[in-house]
Amino acid sequence: MQFARRTVTKVAASAFAALIAFAPAAQACTGITLTAKDGTVVRARTMEFNVNLQSEVILVPRGYERTGETPDGKPGLKWKVKYANVGTNPEGLPYVVDGLNEKGLSMGLFYFDQSAKYQPYKPEDASKTMASWQLGSYILDNFATVEEVKAALSDVVVAPVVFKAFNIVLPVHFVVTDPTGASIVIEYVDGKLNIHDDQIGIITNNPPFDWHMTNLQNYVNLSVTNSAPQKLGDVTIEGLGQGTGLLGMPGDFTSPSRFVRAAIFAHGIGPVANSDHAVFQAFHILNNFDIPKGVARADEASSDGKISADYTQWTSANDLANKRFYFRTYDNSDIRFVDLTKQKLDGDDIQTWSMDGYEVAHELGQPE
Repeated sequence: MQFARRTVTKVAASAFAALIAFAPAAQACTGITLTAKDGTVVRARTMEFNVNLQSEVILVPRGYERTGETPDGKPGLKWKVKYANVGTNPEGLPYVVDGLNEKGLSMGLFYFDQSAKYQPYKPEDASKTMASWQLGSYILDNFATVEEVKAALSDVVVAPVVFKAFNIVLPVHFVVTDPTGASIVIEYVDGKLNIHDDQIGIITNNPPFDWHMTNLQNYVNLSVTNSAPQKLGDVTIEGLGQGTGLLGMPGDFTSPSRFVRAAIFAHGIGPVANSDHAVFQAFHILNNFDIPKGVARADEASSDGKISADYTQWTSANDLANKRFYFRTYDNSDIRFVDLTKQKLDGDDIQTWSMDGYEVAHELGQPE
């Protein structure tokens, strides 16, 4: 499968501030994890935002050098990429917001407004400090398993680095999954690092992960199996068609509602044979979370007709067994992928593939 590819030079991390300056909170991303019958794991998600992120697929090579950012502008943690990784970035920047590395470790960054509060910063800690948006790439660059990530997180400081152009600290949390199926959610709440084992394989946005797990108890009555007819006196009440077991399932785009739906769909599907089948099943599930432009608005339309609304810019799937990163976009539902095992993993520059392009409808000819 071919699509446009080019090489770019390193982009200063501070350029991310300019992007965020034009982009208010994005609060409608949904993530799922599927495990096939053969044990292979696929992690997938949607990316919602209210301005075009100009995302590309990037490959970060081994040896690429990075420096963390700090609240006072001092150089932060320095590291070189140990494991090449592939995934999506925003605005041509050298940071992955969703992807996987050559060991099959996968990471997704999700918005975490209202809850995120990072660790306190001391100038003497500059050499082990980074900004929130850098942590995902730090994980993919350096680690092979979830256990390695757990062990390493206490050694770094994720500090409240302010994006001056927007004057906020970017509030995010992360899901990390490895080829064994082990998965964690990483959150910074009240200045403390919280690591949750994500046994259900679901992530959305605010509130914190443990709140979402408690909230699932409110939907213990839901089932993918139809409800049995009920007797009211001498009258039998039957359901109206398929899906009666899911009556009462929340259908809106809020984070708690999407978490519930994603949990039910991801665990209610029939068994899939292998990672190839799991990838395409994941895209089918995430169809249910697509947000068309304009239906999830922050405010009413302005006097000139402009609206601020999240929409599903792209959907991705990470095949942790075969090291493949799949995606489709709002403008093109064709599924494309990069196979990390077939790429050059050493080099000085980040490689990029364009995600641009519009879907084409193909006319059928006369039947034979």
